Amino acid sequence: MNKNNKDSMLVTGKKELAVIYCRVSSKQQESYGSGLDSQEHRCKKYAEEKGYVVEEVFRDAFTGAGDFMNRPAMSALLGYLDKNSHKNYVVIFDDLKRFARDTEFHLKLRAALKFRSARPECLNYTFGDTPEDEFVETVFAAQGALERRQNQRQVIQKQKARLEKGLWPFCPPLGYKFSKSSEHGKILVPREPNASIIAEALEGFASGRFENQQDVANFLILKDFDGGKPIYLSSVRRLLECPLYGGYVEYGKWEVSRRLGKHQPLVRPEVYDVVEQRLNGKVKVFERKPDRKEFPLRGFIRCMECGRPLTASMPMGGSHKRHEYYWCKTKGCSARYKTVKPVELHKSFEDILLPLTAIEAVVNHAKAELSLMWEKINGDAMRIQESKEEEIKNVGTEIEKLMERVGKALNEMTIRAYEAQIAS
Repeated sequence: MNKNNKDSMLVTGKKELAVIYCRVSSKQQESYGSGLDSQEHRCKKYAEEKGYVVEEVFRDAFTGAGDFMNRPAMSALLGYLDKNSHKNYVVIFDDLKRFARDTEFHLKLRAALKFRSARPECLNYTFGDTPEDEFVETVFAAQGALERRQNQRQVIQKQKARLEKGLWPFCPPLGYKFSKSSEHGKILVPREPNASIIAEALEGFASGRFENQQDVANFLILKDFDGGKPIYLSSVRRLLECPLYGGYVEYGKWEVSRRLGKHQPLVRPEVYDVVEQRLNGKVKVFERKPDRKEFPLRGFIRCMECGRPLTASMPMGGSHKRHEYYWCKTKGCSARYKTVKPVELHKSFEDILLPLTAIEAVVNHAKAELSLMWEKINGDAMRIQESKEEEIKNVGTEIEKLMERVGKALNEMTIRAYEAQIAS
């Protein structure tokens, strides 16, 4: 605000307008210590002492440095200044570190406020416009950036050490939660019901029960996974790619190679290995072709030695004729590769069936059970369809809201931020 405006206020007695900006970088800070509520209280007390009229308070719980436009509340604050460009505001910060902890963006934010005729004020620092003031402010901003980088380095070193020990230091994925451990501090433990659902999904994908990721998505929807939240193929892919579920810990970004973790896996490591191979196209699960009429009992009749289902084939013989055989392919079975001619098995099977007579009550019961199974399958399909339609409807509503905000936004950076959300 220029000197003429200040002198005019002294004559008219009109109070200056102010907005407050509060920011924390963690959920813990949001509630304790220098939390948002305490920051807002101190800033309002400061405004009262200065005689300012506070119109709005903008609160950010945002982690990390970088572009201030990535902070939702800061973007909203600048949009508010643009919307009320006919007014001059004081922007109050609790601490200089809340302003920006990156030298480059500190200077850019100062320029953005100056462009909007807004004057920053801080409870523990006095902004100035002389060359000396700008130099000191730059030094303080650089000091804040240095502290942030040093803190970041210390955190990374500690987290990397835990990763190398086989312990996960970041937020737990779905199906896990942290539990206190006398030996490890905190460790991942399964969290139900998501843990069991994820385990079944992984095992089903590994075995071929679920032929593709869409089958896994349908299964998760039927199980009301994660409280019935929308299931996207991208989220299914993330579940299948998470090595933690197989008992592994790795973090390529910090060059921490894969190793067995200390936590309890949801599936055996060898099961997850198959899942990973399928995702990478190294293992293919082929859809079984309809059984040939020559082998109606394939898959039903079992090996006398190992109890596993027999397979069947028609190899070419020495006389260039195909011969039909049932045989066991189970690795380790004493009867592996021993063949049985279909005519012998079929005759034995018919001899067993001939004395049997279907009881009408049994047939009726089978019909009723099959009818119930069909109704369940049909109902499941309907629920999946309804879930997808609701998902599409919600996305459409969100896009309409964002389009409305774009129409009202005056700040170019705010418009770009909204457009990015719409594209996503």
